Amino acid sequence: MTTHPASAPEEDEVAVEVAVLAAASEVDAPDADDREQQQKKRRRKKKKKRRRAPSEEEVAALRSVLRWASRGEVAGDDDEAGFGHPPRAGTRRPRVAVELHAHSARSDGSLSPAALVDRAHRNGVKVLALTDHDTMAGVPEAMEAAKQHSIRIIPGVEISALCCSEPVHILAYYGSGGPAKSQELERVLGRIREGRYTRAKAMLSKLASLDMPLKFEDVCGIAGDGVAPGRVHVARAMVEAGYVESLKQAFSRYLFDGGPAYATGSEPTGESVVQLIRQTGGVAVLAHPWALKNLVPVVKDLKAAGLHAMEVYRSDGKVSGLSDLADTYELLKLGGSDYHGRDDKEEPDVGSVDLPVLAFFRFLEVAQPIWRNAIKECIANTANKILLPGLNGSKGCRLASSGKDICSMCLSSPDLKEADASEVEILQAELADIILTNSVCKLLIEQ
Repeated sequence: MTTHPASAPEEDEVAVEVAVLAAASEVDAPDADDREQQQKKRRRKKKKKRRRAPSEEEVAALRSVLRWASRGEVAGDDDEAGFGHPPRAGTRRPRVAVELHAHSARSDGSLSPAALVDRAHRNGVKVLALTDHDTMAGVPEAMEAAKQHSIRIIPGVEISALCCSEPVHILAYYGSGGPAKSQELERVLGRIREGRYTRAKAMLSKLASLDMPLKFEDVCGIAGDGVAPGRVHVARAMVEAGYVESLKQAFSRYLFDGGPAYATGSEPTGESVVQLIRQTGGVAVLAHPWALKNLVPVVKDLKAAGLHAMEVYRSDGKVSGLSDLADTYELLKLGGSDYHGRDDKEEPDVGSVDLPVLAFFRFLEVAQPIWRNAIKECIANTANKILLPGLNGSKGCRLASSGKDICSMCLSSPDLKEADASEVEILQAELADIILTNSVCKLLIEQ
């Protein structure tokens, strides 16, 4: 649908305003104080930008996003308030209360997944992507906590990689059913996490050479049980030891990419990570590209591997250059706060990025077919595991009467993560064809 920019003030309106001011000055010349007040008013009026009315496309996109976020339910006043009410004529273009990049204590954030969801709710966020570094361990807790607040969770992960000889981070967004081939994804993430332990030891060795010795056990204790240590955990140990005053200082002086205490781990190539995300039913997004030294070569190589999008929108509102680059390589434009809950007053809060509703709507247009295919693959694989034993003469079995029966049976399996009812309804009509085209033509379902 074509959008139309709002019209500028008419020339005759401006002429009338000028004529009125001129007439007033002839009738009663203001004193110095009056002139100063008039000048201040004119300056304020000049600074105040004219708000353009939202386009029909934006209004339709907002309503579609509201339906998706509420899982097809009719949005109430509270839900609409979280996104901004459907805009009236003359108001600014609608925005979406979405957070697509946030970390919990399962990697290098300070809040538990449940506490992160609570904070997002307090900030009016209605869609939250949990994107911990190299792990999806916090997603189940986040999804459970989100039920108390009617927040929709996008299961995600931020994967460490190398591209064009520099470290890059690639965000993966999955549907509510989780990734397809989850074991394959977890194997790669597990290797990266193991490399983080080696990396942490290398960073401590470099810090020791700089007369800042730290104990590896202390760093692991800061990270927590089962959490692979990252740079932020080393930074916290530096603060506790008194070597630096803050996490920000630890990063800016020692731990930044290429810094005197920086070290790499066991990161795969960026191209292989993008391919893995696509193979497991996810949407691949380049994180914080503004931090890269070789941005254009990285984007070019990752796009060739199948990159879907890149972060463009930031909490500081800076998008110039990055937006043009995304257009050049036909990438979706997204953004998130990259919230960690650090002791840094300048860190953007959850939900602070002003993401245009059309940007998120276009993301969903690309993501939803990918996510549905991932669920179909998960269901097909689960069906084979559950149903094939029935072909070997097991008793207490019955013929599957429909694809809906198969779908319900598979979704109740602990092997398959929770899927949204709205997605399942779409799949039920297609599932029978997917299952029955396998080598098994008459499937049995255990009672």
